[in-house]
Amino acid sequence: MADHSEARSDQTDGDTRIDCNPKAGDVKILLVDDDVQHLESMRALLSMQGYPVDVAEGGRAAIDHLGRQAYDLMLLDLRMPGVDGLDVLRFVRACKIDLVTVVVSGQNSADDVTDALHHGADDYLKKPYQPDELLARVGNALQKQALASSNRQMRRRLERSERLHRLIVNNSPDIVFVLDQQGSFRFLNPRVTSLTGHDRRSLLGQPFLNLVKLDDHDKARYFIEQALNPRSEMRSAELQFTGSGEEGSRYFEVAVWPTPTAGQGMDGGEEDVPLIYGTARDITDRKESEAFINFQAYHDLLTRLPNRALFKDRVEVAIAHASRNNAHLAVLFIDLDRFKVINDSLGHTMGDRLLQMVAARLQNCIRKGDTLARFGGDEFTLLLTELPDADSAIQAANKIQESLKEAFVVGDHELVVGASIGIAVYPEGGDNLDALIRNADIAMYGEKVVSRNGVRVFLPEMGPTPQRLEMEQDLRRALQRDEFKLLFQPQVDSSTNRIMGVEALVRWQHPQRGLLGPDEFVPLAEDTRLIVQLDRSSLRKAAREVRAMQRHGHPGLRLSVNLSPILVQRDDFVKSVLSTLQECDFPPELLDLEITESLLMSDTDGTVRKLKALADTGIRIAIDDFGTGYSCMAYLQKLPVHTLKIDRSFTRAIGNGKMNSIEETSIVDAIVAMGLGLRMNLIAEGVETALQQDYLSRVGCKLMQGFLFGRPMPLQDLHGLKLPKSAPS
Repeated sequence: MADHSEARSDQTDGDTRIDCNPKAGDVKILLVDDDVQHLESMRALLSMQGYPVDVAEGGRAAIDHLGRQAYDLMLLDLRMPGVDGLDVLRFVRACKIDLVTVVVSGQNSADDVTDALHHGADDYLKKPYQPDELLARVGNALQKQALASSNRQMRRRLERSERLHRLIVNNSPDIVFVLDQQGSFRFLNPRVTSLTGHDRRSLLGQPFLNLVKLDDHDKARYFIEQALNPRSEMRSAELQFTGSGEEGSRYFEVAVWPTPTAGQGMDGGEEDVPLIYGTARDITDRKESEAFINFQAYHDLLTRLPNRALFKDRVEVAIAHASRNNAHLAVLFIDLDRFKVINDSLGHTMGDRLLQMVAARLQNCIRKGDTLARFGGDEFTLLLTELPDADSAIQAANKIQESLKEAFVVGDHELVVGASIGIAVYPEGGDNLDALIRNADIAMYGEKVVSRNGVRVFLPEMGPTPQRLEMEQDLRRALQRDEFKLLFQPQVDSSTNRIMGVEALVRWQHPQRGLLGPDEFVPLAEDTRLIVQLDRSSLRKAAREVRAMQRHGHPGLRLSVNLSPILVQRDDFVKSVLSTLQECDFPPELLDLEITESLLMSDTDGTVRKLKALADTGIRIAIDDFGTGYSCMAYLQKLPVHTLKIDRSFTRAIGNGKMNSIEETSIVDAIVAMGLGLRMNLIAEGVETALQQDYLSRVGCKLMQGFLFGRPMPLQDLHGLKLPKSAPS
């Protein structure tokens, strides 16, 4: 591209106008792909538009072509055997080859795009694409290269003219002027009228500053004063000139030279005073091009918000200011809930429009001095400065949550999205850029795992520590070595004194720390997503063991398994459970899957669909620790829930002597009455005394589990288990 532009520049040495829209026949394009059919398709499409095209089948052939011939544009595939697209980009950079590269690839992950741009690609087009889209990208890339080349040539031409002190007269494309010692115009060529709209004659005798925009007066005044120094050399500055009438202000690169010797004036008279000769070249197009390129570098083009690069710059500045003034700031990490479902269901076009509307609504929630950025995908970050305390950041987050409650009308659809928000407050939540962003992300992810559509402030104990990292490594090894074991706690019908089912409880036989309970490793497993592998493995083991007992004298024994919300939220959840039961030949009607109340509140539509699919096979759904979350009658009627498990904290209150008899049993009474009214099964957890057993039986809760009937134990130990006497009916 540069070679062609140089040729045109040499042919038009007296004209600063350069063609920024090259014709198809003036450029040379190289197509690189290992797919011959795709190469031929692109070649045919571009040839029809008049573009000269060479093709290279694979990265090695591309390097050979680039070594022999100059090209203006290369369309490059990333994934190729042997020498891949990144290798070709490295070759181009190492050899300093001047061409535009557009990656055309089916690899469209964020990492692939980032790698390509990092290695020098100018644009990225994912396969499959529309022919018009490819042609548009080609045209834009060539125009961008032509514009960049144009700017380089304009600078070189200006330097040449400045070195040679070429006196441009009335036919110059630039404004040519002469100033007297007072900085007033003594001469102006007619170009000033065509560029600014000002009448040339009306400016003669007027100060130079009258032509300069008010914002640049100080710079222009100093510029002229320095030029009046007899020992001064050529000087230049970028100034804005005002327009007259409908003409707007324009940018000019102004160059001046002092002329200290006497000579003939521009009007034909004799002059014996130093004058200033100057030229003003219109650089408005270049400035607009630079502004656009700068905008692209620091803004997300879809939402027009700052991107992560600009966001990080502003956070660093804010940290420095907060450190000097002992002030607080906060970084919020905002992740949209349910956006992926909408994007996958309605398409990326609708998803993009939704993101634009979300960005606009979020922008309306923040102060003028705050910075909202699109971090990538459906993630946004927000910088809040000058905060009195962490509560102010929470208030801002709650305001964002409130703003998202109203549906977005996109085309014919009313779409509702929520947001999980993590907050890191400086300096408690991080004392540097990376720590604040990382910790806000950790807090957001923790909130998303637990409930979604909530707000969480980062606390030091959430962050990575050497002990936590070591524990994570141990956890990964434990899954590989099968160090987890299952214990089972009986679920007993107190009216018949029969074991009706068992709940599978996972324990970790740590090689150094001994037997660990779930509280010591499940939170870490959820944070690292290892809980998916752990829960699947536990369900498979439990189904095999209980199935064996069913075949040996306990045909109706039920199995209860508690599952993490992370596993339930996966798209393959239903398929995974059913395939496990089929693999173990376990009857679906004898399985109870226990889920949390928070899961029901996080993604209702998706959860209902999955649970109904399992319930249709005979699997029963139980709400674990019922009463400790936010369930309501409406959800219980809507969801396919069969069983309520009364939390041990309510059972423990029965007969503990800390409250009067009515207070200590009121919650249990309410849960039992509601469950019986909805015709649901009831299981009371944590039953440890005969008094608790007796009371639960009298109010109608027959099924119980707890230390009164047996601690968690290996399944085979249930054969010799001695149960307490049945509770009176």
